[in-house]
Amino acid sequence: MNTLLEILLPAKIDNTIRGTKLPFYVFALYTIVSTVRSLIHLLAPDGGAGSIAGMDLSNGGADGIIFAFALWGSSQVLFAIIQLLVVFRYRSLVPFMYLLLALEILLRKLVGHMKPVTFAHTPPGEIGNQIILPLAMAMLFLSLWSACRKQVSEVK
Repeated sequence: MNTLLEILLPAKIDNTIRGTKLPFYVFALYTIVSTVRSLIHLLAPDGGAGSIAGMDLSNGGADGIIFAFALWGSSQVLFAIIQLLVVFRYRSLVPFMYLLLALEILLRKLVGHMKPVTFAHTPPGEIGNQIILPLAMAMLFLSLWSACRKQVSEVK
C-alpha cells in the first residue's frame, strides 16, 4: 500500500487519477481561471494593478508597480503551463498541485501581512484566496483519502 507521500509524489507520473475524479475536475476548472488571470497580469497595460486590484498608480513609482505585476504575471503563466500539463498529461500529480496551490496562497498571505499595501477596494485575488485556499485543502484531502481508500479496496 502506498503512503501519502507516494500519492503526492508518485514514482510513476502518468495520466492516472488515483482516487475520485472530483478533485481533478475542480483543478481543471481552476486551471482555466489561473491561466486567464496570469495572462491579464502579463498583458494588461497596468498589469491589473490599478484596473483590477485598485492600486493608486497616480503617484511616483507606478511604473515599478506595473512592472512587478507583469513579472508576477510571467511567473503565473509558467505555473499555468505546468497546471495545463497536469490536466492534459500528468493527472497523477493533481494532489501535489493542490499542495503547491495551498502553499502559494499561504505564502502570499504571509507577504501581505509582512508588507501590507493599501488598495482602493478588496482585490479579486484576495476574495479568491478566501475561497480557493479551503477548496484546495479540501480537494487535497479528498484526493489523498480517496486514493488511499481505493488502494485498500484493491488489496482486499
